[in-house]
Amino acid sequence: MDAEKQGSLGHSIMPVKVAIVGCGARGSIYSSFAMHSDQMEIVALAEPLKIRRERVRTRHNIPISSCYTSWEDLLDAPKVADAVVICVADCLHRDVAVGFSDRGYHILLEKPMATDLESCKDVYAAAKRNNVLLAVCHVLRYTAYNRKIKEIVDSRALGDIVGIQHMEPVGHFHFAHSYVRGNWRKESESSSSLLAKSCHDIDIMMYFMGDKCERVSSFGGISHFKKEKKPDAAGGSTRCTSCTYEPQCPYSAKKIYLEPAMEGYKEWPVDVITDVVDIENITDALLSGPYGRCVYECDNDVCDNQVVNIEFKDSRYATFSMVAFTKDICTRKTRIFGTRGELVGDDKNAIEVYDFLSRKSVFHDPDPVPAELPGHGGGDLGIIKCFVEAIAFNNPDLLPSNSKSSFASHVVVFAAEEARRCGNVVNIGDFCKKNGIEF
Repeated sequence: MDAEKQGSLGHSIMPVKVAIVGCGARGSIYSSFAMHSDQMEIVALAEPLKIRRERVRTRHNIPISSCYTSWEDLLDAPKVADAVVICVADCLHRDVAVGFSDRGYHILLEKPMATDLESCKDVYAAAKRNNVLLAVCHVLRYTAYNRKIKEIVDSRALGDIVGIQHMEPVGHFHFAHSYVRGNWRKESESSSSLLAKSCHDIDIMMYFMGDKCERVSSFGGISHFKKEKKPDAAGGSTRCTSCTYEPQCPYSAKKIYLEPAMEGYKEWPVDVITDVVDIENITDALLSGPYGRCVYECDNDVCDNQVVNIEFKDSRYATFSMVAFTKDICTRKTRIFGTRGELVGDDKNAIEVYDFLSRKSVFHDPDPVPAELPGHGGGDLGIIKCFVEAIAFNNPDLLPSNSKSSFASHVVVFAAEEARRCGNVVNIGDFCKKNGIEF
């Protein structure tokens, strides 16, 4: 690779050359690291939509000859980079990741690894076969907040960890946007909401526990976003723009997209429904596109409310709850129970550690969220920075996650979904044998 190990960490002579595959929201965010660091250079990209392609191309001054309209064209071109950042639709993850692994590119892959178990096995096997670095974007491992929790756990300030309670409040309008009207609403087009939204929550619990899962159970379903829950006053309306009940509906598309835009707001989720963010195009999107549909008249089939129970060896347990109906948006709540103390965190305030012996609490302040890439509590910056440094210094240990740990947590997600559908408790060892899984 071009980067050389010179000086202290973060000061390599040559930047790591990176190609961006998919220039939507996630690809644009990860590529922007190159604007804040001389460690990474964007040298090529692949994106079918011209407006997105041009936006990233001009930002990084990439020659038109290095910009492709499909990932296949970039794959077939002479190898131009050390690594690729893959931010395409979930259903394409397997083919894109395997293809670029086979060409010898290191891979940063947006979660999930793939949308089904066999495809995840293929991605994992391709990385091992080609001896390339594979980092799945389990961004929770890379936030200063969760790194501080891991530091506390590893210090044994809590003693032996015997239990974890973890909750992801997805947010009422976030869920309506992404999982009722949006790209992740149908399992056949994406995956379960547990995999698409919360696979990194399962991953972070396993990271904190520091051990393999032995058994898993799960319960979940659609609690609200279905036709039988539609208010009578909404009548036969199928779009918010023509619904008389709309002013009373908390999930109104006009409230989520149009009204914020009228006040000058142009960020997520408004910028998702149209590439040209103005009142005219937003209105057109609500009149004719998927994001203007009534939440009770959509074709969604993923859980809006789910719990997962995980058993580790020595009678240790973790419970996870993913719920749509919250004020907070993805601000996780975590409690960790140890034999010498208890930890309580809410993803934004100081982390409280209560010591059973002294009967006193100590509060730990994580490092502040970085201003340059604040997404996911700094996890976006954390993972792209660690990924680039791991390549530059040929040191995979600079990544808190690796292909094996990411694959292992995905396996638990698939086992949890089997448990939910079948109404039983799934033994992970048996699940792996049945599905031919080896780590």
